[in-house]
Amino acid sequence: MSIRLRLALQFAAILAVTLLLFSVVIYYFTFQARQESFTESLFARARIVAHVYLDGTNRADEASRASYRRYLRQFYRTLPEEEVRVYNADNKVVFREGQLTEVPVPVSLLTAVRQTGRQVQTRNRFYQTVGLLYKDARQGYFVVVASSVDTDTRDRQQGLRNILISGLLVSLIIVGIGGWFFASQALQPMQKVVREVDSITASDLHRRLSQADGYDEIAHLAQRFNQLLDRLEIAFAGQRTFVRDASHELRTPLTVLIGELEVALLQQERSPQEYRRVLQSTLDASRLLKDLTNGLLQIARASDDPSQVPLTTLRLDELLLQAHEELQRRHPTHRVDLEFGDVPVQVKQPFAVRGNEALLLSAFLNVLENACKFSTGANMPVLASLTTTTRHVVLEVRDYGVGMTEADRQQVFVPFFRAEAIRTVPGHGIGLPLTAKIMSLHGGTVRVESQLGEGTQVLLEWPALG
Repeated sequence: MSIRLRLALQFAAILAVTLLLFSVVIYYFTFQARQESFTESLFARARIVAHVYLDGTNRADEASRASYRRYLRQFYRTLPEEEVRVYNADNKVVFREGQLTEVPVPVSLLTAVRQTGRQVQTRNRFYQTVGLLYKDARQGYFVVVASSVDTDTRDRQQGLRNILISGLLVSLIIVGIGGWFFASQALQPMQKVVREVDSITASDLHRRLSQADGYDEIAHLAQRFNQLLDRLEIAFAGQRTFVRDASHELRTPLTVLIGELEVALLQQERSPQEYRRVLQSTLDASRLLKDLTNGLLQIARASDDPSQVPLTTLRLDELLLQAHEELQRRHPTHRVDLEFGDVPVQVKQPFAVRGNEALLLSAFLNVLENACKFSTGANMPVLASLTTTTRHVVLEVRDYGVGMTEADRQQVFVPFFRAEAIRTVPGHGIGLPLTAKIMSLHGGTVRVESQLGEGTQVLLEWPALG
């Protein structure tokens, strides 16, 4: 079922229930008001009959009394099927007027009238019987019972019911058509969004939805979708750049390998020293290819879903010592000094974070190795300083090497980017991008500050466990 049809049906159903309840209320209270009015009319008729009977009874002779009753009967009958009976103290009928039937009045009704003064009984909704206790100064108490059919209320209520039912049906038809039309009008922007979304492909992710200007729900949806397109465009552009740069970087060692092997095969006889040089060159190219492949695998691993990466409680001071030991093994000629800041009294677990040991160790080594490579020949050693507060743990790695320009600094997190000042230094340009992905995976940040010729400062920051 389409949203348009569902909206039209829901709107019609709500209005139908509302009109039905309103119609029932109108019908009920109209019926109650008419019934009460008819009841009071019956009581008035009962009082008139009692007055007629007693007034006629009090006349001097029987002929005068009969003449008086005949005169009143000419103006009396106004209610349909009306019958009035007057009962004396012995529950005997002493006077009857109107439609004469043989249906007796229940003694229980007469008794109740004598106890309460008045009673009302309803039969078949429109047939009423009322009882009234009437007192005469000379003859005592009488019970007057009047009954009649409220045909006027019956006819008018039937007409009202037909009007309400007809109005309800006509209203439902009008509301159904109007709801369908207005639902169609309201959903037109959504239909336009669907058409625009269907027209966007991977080759034109630069396009955006045109319904994002506004404050309604459809505008909010279009804004969120445009933000998704922004992220997809950036991701696709990054992927294309990554594939292009990775292909370029992989081509270099492969070209060296193929070239060396082809040259070696061209000559029939070569000296052992020449074979040794070819093998050494091939081994160096293979190691370069292995390092590049490992770096690419680490970037892919760091890009995984954070929920799929196992995290434990780690002490970064211990991890920094482990990274320092590994760095000294790899680069024994470089000097790296470590400095640990004071731990605040409020901190229960100093330098503790939630993280993955292998990934964080890789991030430490990337930053430290970069500092060593780019500060070769500097007069001052690399300084790694680890500090902690109640909220953060910060590692600052500072070198006094070649540094970089501001334009290069803004692109250091782009995979395979190499700053102009360090093009001669061996590397692939994946160390800092990998570190940034690892820090993002751990809810941390990485920041680089550098000046050309004065060195570089890298700051890694994690949320502390306290």
